[in-house]
Amino acid sequence: MSAWLICTGDIFNLNTSSFMPGLVSAINVLCRAFGEPGDSVLTLTPAYPPFLSAPRNQQRQIDTCELSLSVSGSILSYAIDFDALRAAMHERTRLLLLSHPHNPVGLEYDPPTLRRLAEICLDHNVIICSDEIHCDLLLGETRHIPLASLDQAIADRTITLMAPSKTFNLPGLGCSMAIIPNPELRRQVSRAAAGIVPHVNVFGFAGALAAYEHGTEWLAALLQYLIANRDHYVARITTELSPLRCTIPQATYLGWIDCRELPLSISPYRFFLNEARVAFSDGAAFGPGGEGFARINFGCPRAQLDEALDRVAAALQRLADTHANT
Repeated sequence: MSAWLICTGDIFNLNTSSFMPGLVSAINVLCRAFGEPGDSVLTLTPAYPPFLSAPRNQQRQIDTCELSLSVSGSILSYAIDFDALRAAMHERTRLLLLSHPHNPVGLEYDPPTLRRLAEICLDHNVIICSDEIHCDLLLGETRHIPLASLDQAIADRTITLMAPSKTFNLPGLGCSMAIIPNPELRRQVSRAAAGIVPHVNVFGFAGALAAYEHGTEWLAALLQYLIANRDHYVARITTELSPLRCTIPQATYLGWIDCRELPLSISPYRFFLNEARVAFSDGAAFGPGGEGFARINFGCPRAQLDEALDRVAAALQRLADTHANT
């Protein structure tokens, strides 16, 4: 059974759900549903790129609050800067887009952090979109607490986005859920989606139901593989691939790599694509705090992960040799 379904208990039920063909569609609908053209949507960066593009698509302003970065040796860690978050909100802020667990840095927010964030939003009358699509991909001892499960007042101002697509690799079936306990918010979302967003097809519903009902053993095996891949990837980055640094993801299958110490005249994305034939995600696409970084997907066979890291190691060695000879 999905960790999300277990954690949410009685707070949510099917009567509070709006089904969408995908989370990117849902994020765009939410930006459209709340406020007026010119109002603001806030997100924490570095951020999943559709968090940055969706507000603009819907004639909203995008405001950002950069996560606080700490570096210890080769390891990166992130946290919310609450003073900066409060300062980023203003009279035209209507919606906060929250990635929980966070894509790309792999951070799982604990209950005190979630409560403090929610209280700031409630103080400013800001609706929270909590994208919890990665909540079943928990690594090690990580546990997920849905934001809306903290209390009814928070649930009343929270829209939780969920889908089986990441956990069970079903994006092609096009089935996701917007869980909206507040009936007025649910009506606003329905009006914003009407005539624009198609209904979920029967294959999407069938696939989601099958995954949640019968995927427990498969998911348990997947998580063990992902944990081993994460540990292997972090070990190689921190012991073999200096001066690269990385997060230790608490959730997701995504790693966040700091390439800022490399002597490059082009972006890390372009360098590794050209010199290693490895296509990371470009950190610059994730907004403020992303320049000089790259995102890796370690949700793959170990041999494929090692081949990519071997190519990166060779490219770094050639780069070091070039600079040593100039």
